[in-house]
Amino acid sequence: MSSFLPPVLSTTEMATSLFEIRQTHAYILKTGLFHNVFTANKLISFAAANPEPQTLSYAHSILTHITNPNSYSYNTLIRAYANSDSPQRALSVFDEMLHGPVSPDKYTLTFVLKACAGFGGFEEGRQIHCLVLKIGIGCDIFVANTLIHVYARSGYFEIARNVLERMPQRDVVSWNALLSAYTEMGFIELARSLFDEMDERDVESWNFMISGYLRVGLLEEARTVFDKMPLKDVVSWNAMITGYAHASNFEEVLVLFENMQNSSVRPDNCTLVNILSACAHLGALGQGKWIHAYIQKNRIKIEGFVATTLVDMYAKCGNIEKAIEVFRNARKKDVSTWNSLIAGLGMHGYGKDALQVFSEMLLEGSEPNEVTFIAILSACSRAGLLHEGRQMFDLMLDEYGVQPTIGHYGCMVDLLGRVGLLEEAFELVRTMPAKEDPVLWESLLGSCKKHGNLEMAEHVSRKLLELSPQDSACYVQLSNTYAALSRWADVTEVRRKMRELKVNKEPGCSMIEVDGVVHEFLAGEGMILEPGKYDGFLL
Repeated sequence: MSSFLPPVLSTTEMATSLFEIRQTHAYILKTGLFHNVFTANKLISFAAANPEPQTLSYAHSILTHITNPNSYSYNTLIRAYANSDSPQRALSVFDEMLHGPVSPDKYTLTFVLKACAGFGGFEEGRQIHCLVLKIGIGCDIFVANTLIHVYARSGYFEIARNVLERMPQRDVVSWNALLSAYTEMGFIELARSLFDEMDERDVESWNFMISGYLRVGLLEEARTVFDKMPLKDVVSWNAMITGYAHASNFEEVLVLFENMQNSSVRPDNCTLVNILSACAHLGALGQGKWIHAYIQKNRIKIEGFVATTLVDMYAKCGNIEKAIEVFRNARKKDVSTWNSLIAGLGMHGYGKDALQVFSEMLLEGSEPNEVTFIAILSACSRAGLLHEGRQMFDLMLDEYGVQPTIGHYGCMVDLLGRVGLLEEAFELVRTMPAKEDPVLWESLLGSCKKHGNLEMAEHVSRKLLELSPQDSACYVQLSNTYAALSRWADVTEVRRKMRELKVNKEPGCSMIEVDGVVHEFLAGEGMILEPGKYDGFLL
């Protein structure tokens, strides 16, 4: 029997699918090797590395048929369930273990407590805590750390703190178990107090504080913690880069990435996606190309979010040909990747090409979502494709059940306005089931100006002022409409009313990349300001 064992184990370890593990299972049943618990445990071990519902269920059925299971058999499956999307199922296996011939050990209890933390099982965790004390392993540091995690994640911070203080021996993981729960739940003051109290901190402790501050919108406080860190890992850099990206401070995103390179910390996919997104917003094509070259040099797979942001970056930076090339060469395309190319083509006025890509998307079996239809309707609008736009709007609801949002209505209003169907556009805004939004009326007002329909422009302006009396856009649009018709007295009156109500027009902003440097310009009353610049990457 032992001569057959090595090839069977080798086959089991190399299995990459449930089908292959079933084949191995059939073989060891046929040869009688299943009675060897070591061989049977190898089958169960497959579940730990592949925690899919079907695989776990199959592994569970294998366990129930082992005649002489050991603690490793149960622990492997409990651990796999604890790491899965259904952690509560670990308790079922644990219950079977308690009623069987095998007694739980400290590893069993650590894994099952982790499962309780996963689904917020306070009562279950409390019962297991009693068992821990009964069998005398309450002082084990791994078990105690997991208990803190269970109580803290369930919101019972006093009990968690009590467990922490009663531990005869603590490590940084003990403190982090409570710290992470504070930050995840937004109790940032409690987190800061605990952080200051800690005798020892590791990189995770600092990262928890950074993410905690960012979670409650305190970017400056997060940056202060980040700057004080003695050692930063990729998670630390990603947290700050993501924080600045969410705050739309894309210049600082690029500065941070340069500093990250200086620190010799290797970026991961999360870093690259955020940097490419920043390049797209800034129009920094040079930096975007550098990131693309970095991805290719390091043989990073261009798929998923990386492919999507690359396509988006090239499209927004004006190189639609390169965006198409990246899209065609992507290893895998998800719906977001398709959406990026459709939106990019529409942005450049290639409405018919966007429709062609949309058709390809359907043929390849990728189902469009809400964003897809915004992209394709926008493409139709920019290209003035009225018939096709109407078809897409109907298809969205009738075929795919996507309910129109403000974004979809906005595209249709813009399309109707572009081709001069102002009455139809007005009726669509007036009768749509969604809540009235100033953006739609602003779009219609712009169309009124373009086609010289002053009567409707005045009506729309009054509606806009009702919805958003302090928004400068409607005043500016109305003023421009009067100016286009040479009604200068009315232009003066609109401007006077703006001053009277203290409505200020937001200054225009533009960015340009010159020799790898991104410059930002603000246009004010008779002057141009250059508040700052970014000096580029290390090349």
